[in-house]
Amino acid sequence: MSSHIEEKIERLKQFRNAVILAHNYQIPEVQDIADFVGDSLGLSVQAAATQADTIVFCGVLFMAETAAILSPQKNVLLPDLEAGCPMADMITAAQLRELKAKHPGALTVCYVNTPAEVKAECDYCCTSSNAVELVNRLPEDKEIIFVPDKHLGQYVADQTGRDMILWPGYCPTHVRITEDDIRKVKQEHPDALVLAHPECGRAVYDVTDEMLSTGQMIKFAKQSSNSKFIIATELGILHTLKKQNPDKEFFAASEAAVCPNMKKITLEKVAWSLEDNQFQVKVNEEITSRARKALDRMLEVLPAK
Repeated sequence: MSSHIEEKIERLKQFRNAVILAHNYQIPEVQDIADFVGDSLGLSVQAAATQADTIVFCGVLFMAETAAILSPQKNVLLPDLEAGCPMADMITAAQLRELKAKHPGALTVCYVNTPAEVKAECDYCCTSSNAVELVNRLPEDKEIIFVPDKHLGQYVADQTGRDMILWPGYCPTHVRITEDDIRKVKQEHPDALVLAHPECGRAVYDVTDEMLSTGQMIKFAKQSSNSKFIIATELGILHTLKKQNPDKEFFAASEAAVCPNMKKITLEKVAWSLEDNQFQVKVNEEITSRARKALDRMLEVLPAK
């Protein structure tokens, strides 16, 4: 059955001149039919570089919005409009404006996991892989507001020594991973290295070998001489890790680390999206213009290496 759907998707892709992007947390069969698999910003940058007219973004809403901001001339589709991000929804543009009014002169940094309207209120955008470097490069005499993830924000504060104003947002999936979970798996596999995402709580840092974004985890696992890893992030990434490193072993830190929103997209929904040109994700011009500045400033502060 799936081969029939895969063939249909391939035909529709050619018809629409489309490219399929899948986040590392998507279900395996969606990752396997994608042209590019990666983290949210990496995929949006990839989308902007492609010659495709249509981008099918297999991820969650804020990711499709980011692709639409970086590629306003392209047709961006999200196969399931219900695929949202609870953490991104934990802050609104109005709430951020209120916080900024209490700290005039502060620089505002937002995690890419935010709605477009929130990005439009920020000075800089960042990802989990570049947040530390970005904050390190900001003027030391400026206060920094960091939204929405308090765990990533705390990690950045710890790494940079900067005193930051943190918003109390969090990822419901990553906070399910506890230090006890990691210790338990570590007892079973004492020679495994622990790789954890900075969206995990602070207590997890103490039992982790490396704090890494999903893209960094994939790179690290490939280059490491170690053959066993305990992975503390959403379970979807295990598919890519095992696929790219068949000679290595990967163990989930917690079987509870499943993002229900990331699992909403299926092969059928990808096919329907291409067939009916649904669901289109558009960001109005004014929001796009302002949000684009925060993304561009991030890229300016972090020149290509």
